[in-house]
Amino acid sequence: MTLARLAEHEGLRLPFEEADALVRSLPSWEPFPEVREALEDARERGWRLAILSNTDRDFIEASMDRIGVSFELALVASELGSYKPARTHWDAFFARTGAARESHVHVAASLFYDIAAATALGLRTIWINRLGEQPEPQPDVELHTLDGLGEALDGLVP
Repeated sequence: MTLARLAEHEGLRLPFEEADALVRSLPSWEPFPEVREALEDARERGWRLAILSNTDRDFIEASMDRIGVSFELALVASELGSYKPARTHWDAFFARTGAARESHVHVAASLFYDIAAATALGLRTIWINRLGEQPEPQPDVELHTLDGLGEALDGLVP
């Protein structure tokens, strides 16, 4: 759907059989260069990693494989029957992990789907602002890449 809209906006003809090309390409997308090292650093500092995603299991599994760092948990919208910013992902996370809210930090790139929702739940947040946008709501920490993630996490929950 997004690719079709983009083609239409650009005045390009998109063959019918290519309408899902963007979706088909998702499993092959590479993570940003610093992701693996930043997540390994967070893990070495004692942080546990979980993914709360608005996608399907096969897409998130492909992403986790490409990242190359193990995650304790991955919750996906297709299995939860709900999409962020609805609170279902967070409710499922806390129910399955028993994690203490005061030691949870939600790290995300989406202000609307993640940072605003996590802030409304009273959680600490780190916003990965790769596009130089203006934050609303204000996250606890703003980074422009995942570089420095471990230090930022430790600063929020010593």
